[in-house]
Amino acid sequence: MKKPILIIVIFLSISLYSIKAQKQWTLKECIDYALEHNIQIKQQYLNLELSKGNLLQSKMALLPNINGSANQVYNYGKTIDMFTNTFATEKVQSNNFYLSSGITLFNGFQLLNTIKQNQYDAMSSAYSLDKFENDISLNIATAYLQILYNQELLEISKNQLEITTQQVERTKKLVDAGTLAKGSLLTMQSQAAGEELQLVSAQNQLDLSYLTLIQLIDLDSPKDFTIEKPIIEMAPDVSFLTEPIQIYEKSLTILPEIKSAELKVKSAYTGLSLARGRISPSLSLRGSIGTGYSGASTRYNGFTTNGQDIIGYTSESIPVPVVKPHIDYNIEKIPFNDQINDNINKSIGIYLTIPIFNNFQVKNTISASKINLKNAEYNLDLTKNNLNKSIYQAYADAKAALKKYYATLKAVEAMEESFKYTQQKFDVGMVNSIDYNDAKNKLVKAKSDLLQAKYEYVFRIKILDFYQGKPLTF
Repeated sequence: MKKPILIIVIFLSISLYSIKAQKQWTLKECIDYALEHNIQIKQQYLNLELSKGNLLQSKMALLPNINGSANQVYNYGKTIDMFTNTFATEKVQSNNFYLSSGITLFNGFQLLNTIKQNQYDAMSSAYSLDKFENDISLNIATAYLQILYNQELLEISKNQLEITTQQVERTKKLVDAGTLAKGSLLTMQSQAAGEELQLVSAQNQLDLSYLTLIQLIDLDSPKDFTIEKPIIEMAPDVSFLTEPIQIYEKSLTILPEIKSAELKVKSAYTGLSLARGRISPSLSLRGSIGTGYSGASTRYNGFTTNGQDIIGYTSESIPVPVVKPHIDYNIEKIPFNDQINDNINKSIGIYLTIPIFNNFQVKNTISASKINLKNAEYNLDLTKNNLNKSIYQAYADAKAALKKYYATLKAVEAMEESFKYTQQKFDVGMVNSIDYNDAKNKLVKAKSDLLQAKYEYVFRIKILDFYQGKPLTF
């Protein structure tokens, strides 16, 4: 007998250790994990990096540009050589090397306004990322509270089924003894079957709420995932709640969606200045240096005499030939290095461009920029209005939920006493099974309403705390 008992003790010890060692996730841990692993957040980070890249590029546009080019060309047939300005009829090799640079001196402050606009856009993207992280955090808090609610609801279902199962056994004994009619047993068994179905449904709801949270935080391995059950204290009354106008005024200074909308207004205003800058003349400074080589370029390199050439005859009766020395000129192709040095050309100039008519493109761009500015201002007002409505709604819901909680708590306490009395009467046969089950169902309904009011209050309080910059923790 000792050996089986020892095995059972060891098994229970191992099981208890496993349960104790199993990690339980707090709300903060869930949020932190999601912010690190959520794919959508990673995509938002990439958008932020793109905005920073655009900002850097606009700053670099203030620097002069430098471009170089080189080519090697073979010309066949009759062509004009660009370096000798003569016709060439044979294959000619030519090379060109070119380096140019330019800088914008003035263009209606378009470069500076582009930098300013990209700065606003980059900052707005950063706040948009914060807003996205806040939304994820609120969704996780909602899913976390839903699990806590479903856990307590499941516990209520288990307790009620346990009580009903005990009553089924007791009623069966009374029916077997002939004290009660069989109909009472059938009614209790029907009640137990219904509560078993409710228990299965409650377990399914708990499993689904766990699945929702796991998907929100992008957990790689959801096996044995459980959350920590915090201690939730209910406030005695609504007097401790901060007034919604105070919450709203504070939220305007800290919430990223407000800051992002304000920056978008500044960006749109700068965009309008940028569009107007296209009306102004632009002034730029440009310079270049280049050189080249041509296979057709030749030069004189001395001569040699070789005999005589007859160039005519005298007018005498007996013509005498007129001769001159035969000269062979030495012509050579100019070497590559010599041509590169000799053909260097340089240029520098200031260029003024005055826009006169461009098919109303600038005018239309200015009109579109004004519309974008007005739309950004409306969007800021809409964001503030929605925030104000959300705060007042959360405040009203929190007050209503807390009042409902305490009202329902009194109802539950009264129904528990009433159910105890009904159970005692049922045990002695003074109440039938139908009345007993009706009293029990009312008690379960009241407990469910109490849980709903409790977690509705907690959720609304968390939202109000969040609007005041407080972390989402218990």
